[in-house]
Amino acid sequence: MLQLPLVVTARLDLVLVLVTLLSLWTRLSGLGYPGAVVFDEVYYGQFLSLYMKRTFFIDDSGPPLGHALLALGAYLGGFDGNFVWNRIGAAYPCSLSVWSLRLLPALGGALCVPLGYLLILELRCSHLSALGAALLLLLENSLIVQSRFMLLESLLIFFVLLAFFSYLRFHNAPGRCWSRYGWLLLSGVSCAAAVGVKYTGLFSYLLLLGVASLHSWKLIGDQAQSHMSVCVQCGWKVLCLLVVPVLLYVFWFYVHLSILQRSGPHDQLMSSAFQASLQGGLSRVTRGQPLQVAFGSQVTLRSSAPRPVPCWLHSHKANYPIRYENGRGSSHQQQVTCYAFKDVNNWWIIKDPARQELVVDSPPRLVRHGDIIQLVHGMTSRLLNSHDVAAPMSPHAQEVSGYIDFNVSMATQNLWRLEIYNREAESEEWKTIVSEVRLVHVNTSAVLKLSGLLLPDWGFRQMEVVAEKLLKAHSGSLGWTVEEHRYGTSQEQKEREAELHSPTHIDIDRKISFWSKFTELQWKMLTVKQEESEHKYSSAPLEWIAMETNIAYWLHPSSNAQIHLIGNPVSWGVANLSLLAYQLLAALYLLRRRRGFRDLPDGAWQRFASVGLLCGGGWAVNFLPFLLMERTLFLYHYLPALCYLYLLSPALLEHIHTHLLSSRTSRHMLAVCTAAVLLSIFLSYWTFCPLTYGNPELTANQLQALKWRDSWDILYRRR
Repeated sequence: MLQLPLVVTARLDLVLVLVTLLSLWTRLSGLGYPGAVVFDEVYYGQFLSLYMKRTFFIDDSGPPLGHALLALGAYLGGFDGNFVWNRIGAAYPCSLSVWSLRLLPALGGALCVPLGYLLILELRCSHLSALGAALLLLLENSLIVQSRFMLLESLLIFFVLLAFFSYLRFHNAPGRCWSRYGWLLLSGVSCAAAVGVKYTGLFSYLLLLGVASLHSWKLIGDQAQSHMSVCVQCGWKVLCLLVVPVLLYVFWFYVHLSILQRSGPHDQLMSSAFQASLQGGLSRVTRGQPLQVAFGSQVTLRSSAPRPVPCWLHSHKANYPIRYENGRGSSHQQQVTCYAFKDVNNWWIIKDPARQELVVDSPPRLVRHGDIIQLVHGMTSRLLNSHDVAAPMSPHAQEVSGYIDFNVSMATQNLWRLEIYNREAESEEWKTIVSEVRLVHVNTSAVLKLSGLLLPDWGFRQMEVVAEKLLKAHSGSLGWTVEEHRYGTSQEQKEREAELHSPTHIDIDRKISFWSKFTELQWKMLTVKQEESEHKYSSAPLEWIAMETNIAYWLHPSSNAQIHLIGNPVSWGVANLSLLAYQLLAALYLLRRRRGFRDLPDGAWQRFASVGLLCGGGWAVNFLPFLLMERTLFLYHYLPALCYLYLLSPALLEHIHTHLLSSRTSRHMLAVCTAAVLLSIFLSYWTFCPLTYGNPELTANQLQALKWRDSWDILYRRR
């Protein structure tokens, strides 16, 4: 029977509530200001508009979850995607809810503060240390700026901190408590979300896997645990920290590709099969084409090479020059190139060498793997040819040409063997869009390929096509795919030219599987990089440590109001000193332990090592990889690493207070110094608030006074 009265007892951490409210206030207040595009909002906004219009795109800097979360905020605010993100500072229209665009990043940034507080507690530090970590995160100007706009770093940091907090909550829970596996599952989900927002989340995910592996290794050696218990716990870790993140990562792409069904500006980076699966674009051209290629088929052949740009096998009524600029001679036969635009000169006819007909029989005689074929250029009727003549830009390879009989004892060599290297086991038929083929020159065994080099003006700056020995050729540039295809019906040249100018489509759809699209998109995101260019505010990783650079995010068009990504100089310095102090102290401890001295009890040593592994290791894995990257980098790439140092600082201070200072006087002095540093951090935060929030507007002299480093770029108008 129900017993009355019903009593609920709850414990509430008022400090946690307070820092959470302060964090929400610093990140969410005045979120709609400025009502203009801020720095990288112009970059993410373009993808956001494409998302709202369900238009396919590729962003090589990150997986789709981050874009999907930004799109969710925009959708809740009623954004329809009709805004041109063409420049920084462009004013948002009144009908656009700027607040909703920036809401989710701001919430993620705000929740990082209480997560830092809880994470320090799970590292077995005091509530005072947890408060110190929360204040460092709360008063960091760069974190506030990055949280208040439509950017992804705050979401990345939120999911990383949530992953580590959840894992430590699982690890510290009593072994018989089954509910702790819910925390382990949440940790795996957060890891997948971190990697799904930005690929740099992989650094922290690998660190967490390393920490979990160390704990598992220790668990395996614990003789107090039964074999069954060890297997169950290790199995749960594998499931939650490996299987679940992989499945969720794939799921993000499944949702992404399910939403983006329409043709867009990045289609040409994808294969013909991928393009044909999208609504509009190539699908309008290729739908209903005959699937099997036959003798007499009219085709366009698209190179499978990912770089430099997509192009099609092409020829035109122009010959190679008799001699090149360096004095080398050519065959002076018709040029064959790869052209980056759709053109009637991209059409070729598949011919049977034993017959003269250029039309498809009834029934069609299908072309299969291993068949010997000829390729006739549709508009000029020249046969695709190669011979032992050096290519114009690649003298180590053979020239490819449209054969012209100049009666100079240069015999035709126009036979090619078809090799379908992705053919299905049950079928060897050459198929439109699906089949990737190599064309092997019968006389020389060289393979038709795109060299990637541009021809000079005499070649109209089109790309060079050569024939190269298979052992020397790069496999990625050897493939060709039939993109547009029809069965030829005209034998006469003029009728055939008219036929090649006519449209090809019929009303039938063609689809490819999700896994095919997923694997192709993964490969493109990892290999096809957008063109990098030097940026005014780009910086090197070593400049981040001392904050030698800043980024102007927004400048008012007529006043001195502006927003900059500048960190809190005092807390930035505290973080660097903490990292150095921890490294020196850890080295000293290890040397003394090697000599047999035990300065710390086992529990304190384990806690000190755990803090170093998580916080120091977190800084290292999120900073050192950038030293090896050859891409444009900015100060905000350092923010995840900086957050780990803000967790390290109070934990190290507590260790010094507890284990290195024994007298009451020295501890009081440490407390006074800590209070003074915290006050300095707050004053530094308050000083730079005008550059963090964009108001109040400062005078030119006030702005000049904020230029604490000569390398900072702070702009102002003298009035």
